[in-house]
This record gives sequence, C-alpha cells and structure tokens, in this order.
Amino acid sequence: MTTESTGPTERTGTAASAVPPVIPPENLPPVWAGPAERPAPPLVGDEREILTSFLDWHRRTFELKCAGVAPDRLSEKSVPPSGLSLHGLVRHLAGVEHWWFRVQFAGERDDFPYYSDDHPDQDFEILDGDVEEELAFWRAECAHSRKLVAAAPTLDATGTHAASGQPVALRRILVHVIAEYARHNGHADLLRERLDGATGV
Repeated sequence: MTTESTGPTERTGTAASAVPPVIPPENLPPVWAGPAERPAPPLVGDEREILTSFLDWHRRTFELKCAGVAPDRLSEKSVPPSGLSLHGLVRHLAGVEHWWFRVQFAGERDDFPYYSDDHPDQDFEILDGDVEEELAFWRAECAHSRKLVAAAPTLDATGTHAASGQPVALRRILVHVIAEYARHNGHADLLRERLDGATGV
C-alpha cells in the first residue's frame, strides 16, 4: 500500500522538514487592489452548479485583474510585441459572452458594438471608447448570460452553432467559455504585472 504526500513538510529528514525562509513583505510583489471577494467553486454540486460557479470564478478573477488601475493605463499594450491590453480583453470577453450566450444559444440578434466583418479585430485594436463604460457593458453581458443559463431547462438545451449550423448544447457552450476565460486570465496576469507589478491568483 502506498500513501500520497501532500507536500514536502510531511516527509522526514532534516532537509525536507526545514522551515523555508520568511520573505520580508517589502520584497514581495503587490497584489492587485480591489475587493477580495471571489467565492471558490463548490467541491460538491450538480453539473450546472459546478460549471456556472467556475465560470463566475473566472469572471471575478478577470474583474479583479482590472481593479485599481487608472482607466488610461488599462489600454496600455504592456507586453510587446503582443497587441493585447486589459481594455482590449474587456471588449473581447464582452464579445465572448454576447456571441456564445445571446447569439448562438438564445438566437438573439447580433448587435455587438466592437466587431464588424470589415474589421474583426477592433475589440483589441480600437481602444478609444470609455473603458469604464465598456467594463459596465461587459458586466451587463455577464448578467444577461447568467439569466439565459438559469432559464434553460437543462444543460442539454441547444442553440445553433453559427460556424456549422449544427445544434450546440449549453453544456458545450459553458465549457468553451470557461476555457476562453482561463486562457485570457493568463494573458491578464502578465499584462497586469507589467503595468504595476501586481500579481495574484
């Protein structure tokens, strides 16, 4: 029978059980500003609860990445040569919410303001809008997405996948959007650290 160690402090021996040195607070990078409230996803729950909790956890993580930064600095493309900025990610993630939940799942009219066929990347490239208004727009899209998910009878409910014309299940949409946020929260980690040194999960 084998046992699993949960960390180096459970092992025996002088080197493994040594207490790590304490890093002085002044040598630690700052964590982002803003409210610390971010409920952890539950360890137990049904599929809808687990998926929606993880999505809200990622939404809140992204919001905290943007908290405490001067509005003009949110537009800085701080990790060259990448063209990404926190402002651009706000616009892009509003589009993710809008496209997957409103348009493809609910079949609502596509009137997203930061996209056109002539300029598909304007969400990242055109940053002359008011970032506070655009954060409010993103929050409103998140709230609308939550309502659509809550109203669906089951996660087997389907919309229409625009690229293929095939049915797409709400379950698949939730997993896709979680993956999208996870990817862009990694981008946001680097962008925020370059702006002011703030780090955190």
